[in-house]
Amino acid sequence: MEKRTPPALKRWTRIGLFIAVWVVIAWLLYPLLVLDSTSTVNAKEYFYRSAIGIAMMIIMFGKTLTDLLFPLDISQKKALSYTVLLTIYSLVLAGGIIYMISRAIAVYLKSSTSTDGVLPF
Repeated sequence: MEKRTPPALKRWTRIGLFIAVWVVIAWLLYPLLVLDSTSTVNAKEYFYRSAIGIAMMIIMFGKTLTDLLFPLDISQKKALSYTVLLTIYSLVLAGGIIYMISRAIAVYLKSSTSTDGVLPF
């Protein structure tokens, strides 16, 4: 006979994984938030790091939209608060993606003008 994990443990595992993913995204995007400009030496590292963070945000956005538009359990009606909060979360996430992309462009353009027109990456 196969042992089943309790639903509460599954739920806490999913919540823990969700929080861990957001901690990794925050760690990847942190330099992008605090930098005004970067040197040519560090630009490649920050570019790849922020690109991975933005890609992870886009994946989370896609997962959220899939959960919102195509729920797995269609036999049960979702609560209105769940739908509203998921919609707000997806809009905030989309705004965060747009902000991070514009911030990355601004930082790298600012650093490229400070190095005599040579692009940092």
